[in-house]
Amino acid sequence: MGTGVHGLSSMQLNKLEAAVLALCRSIPLSLGRKVRRLAYRMILGRVGRSVQIDLGVDFTCGLGIELGNNVRIERDARLRCFGLGSKICLRDHSTLDRGVDIKTHQTGAIEIGSYSYIGPYTCLSGDYIKIGNNCLIASHSSIYANNHNFADVTIPIRDQGNSYKGIVIEDDCWLGSGVRVLDGVTIGKGSVVGAGAVVTKSIPPYSIAVGVPAKVISRREVPPNEVAELSANYLMN
Repeated sequence: MGTGVHGLSSMQLNKLEAAVLALCRSIPLSLGRKVRRLAYRMILGRVGRSVQIDLGVDFTCGLGIELGNNVRIERDARLRCFGLGSKICLRDHSTLDRGVDIKTHQTGAIEIGSYSYIGPYTCLSGDYIKIGNNCLIASHSSIYANNHNFADVTIPIRDQGNSYKGIVIEDDCWLGSGVRVLDGVTIGKGSVVGAGAVVTKSIPPYSIAVGVPAKVISRREVPPNEVAELSANYLMN
């Protein structure tokens, strides 16, 4: 957990965060990882055991960021909490590869499950995103849990605010390179989404989906202990 800095004012916290990042984020090799693991406890909400944070990683509003045990964050990743009470949580053994960009909106929450991997230069942004355990998300993917309002033509789109529904990617999913997931979507457990697909509607568990927009082209074999439940909820539709 943090080490007693929670009583500081927001201005003091911002200054502390900037100072710690400036001093520590560019120290190379294993020494740098050890220093960051210790120093970042002052600016992050939680830093678990054996966390590895590489060079050039940026944090904004770090007290809203929680890192579980054995989390790894590669070079040049950015984790930014914008909005009062927003949270980013990386569960045990999760990995963010190089250049991953995660940003919350408003009071949002973004959670990456245990043993899940987010590939290079993938972007996650919105008010609510939950990625389950054992997921694989390949490079240059985009997961955006928000939309711009644009109904009023007399007001610039940038001034009309956003709408939020949320995105859920359940356990054991694999998203290929360049997949786009739009707001309001749930990708069911065990599903595979082909490279370059644009997911505009929810996908049932154990599906294989490809294309723009993504369509289910086949299904993986459902584990015997889940057949009854999935038949009731999805397969009979």
